[in-house]
Amino acid sequence: MIRKFAAALALTLATAVPVLADPVKFAVTDIEGLEALQQEFGAFEVALEEATGLEIELYPVASRTTAVEALNSGQVDLVLTGPAEYVVMKELSQSKIVVAWQRPDYFAQIAVLADGPIRSIEDLKGKKVAFGSVGSTSQHLGPAQALADFGLKYGTDYEPVIISRNVAAEALTRGDIAAIGLNFGHLASVREAFHDKAFAVIARGRDLPNDILVARKDISDDVFNAVRDAFAAKGNELMQAVLTGEDNKKFRGGFFLTDVKDSDYDYVRSMYRTIGVETFTDFVN
Repeated sequence: MIRKFAAALALTLATAVPVLADPVKFAVTDIEGLEALQQEFGAFEVALEEATGLEIELYPVASRTTAVEALNSGQVDLVLTGPAEYVVMKELSQSKIVVAWQRPDYFAQIAVLADGPIRSIEDLKGKKVAFGSVGSTSQHLGPAQALADFGLKYGTDYEPVIISRNVAAEALTRGDIAAIGLNFGHLASVREAFHDKAFAVIARGRDLPNDILVARKDISDDVFNAVRDAFAAKGNELMQAVLTGEDNKKFRGGFFLTDVKDSDYDYVRSMYRTIGVETFTDFVN
């Protein structure tokens, strides 16, 4: 009887969590270097290990392209990335969606001087509109799509220029450009930096698709399910660990969403088409 109980217990323990020879490697596309990755996600690494029973290892990647190569070669198992990066990563690696990381108040806006000459979308025709980093979801693609949703064609009805945020704000105050495309948080920082100027929003896009955690296409079902189930069952604990990272404060108030489909990112694909990109086999930069 004792031998049977011991055998059953051993079987239960052996099948409770996946048994791996190697740790599950976790990468983030917009953080360079292991030290920065550990500062932002060290607490999350520990929390995910506790929630899954798996050994998790943070794996730095130098770029989005490097992340794709690591997924395809099996060097990394999980990658956290943004919505604009995801649609290219999906095309190049056939990665699998694990869970979406919601960012509250994540939407694109078109800002102008409140006491300036631009009072409506129509006023932007023939004018210069500044955007942030090329290919950025919330600083380039999203604002361009917001204007397209209101009927203004990118590069035809207005002249898009790529300028860093603070330089663009200075250019706006001088009248060198007519408007800036940026997200909600960035506009708050501009208002703080230029506290003597009043800004107004003349266009706001819909909420942008969430950041997303993907897995390499050939990850084992046991590991995939263990990670996804951990986010569903221990989401609050994992989010608290995420928020210990300074840059991760953007996720405050958000949730992990497991009911996510690739088609949820078709809006991002439409953003690429808005700026003239019809294929998703390379990162725009």
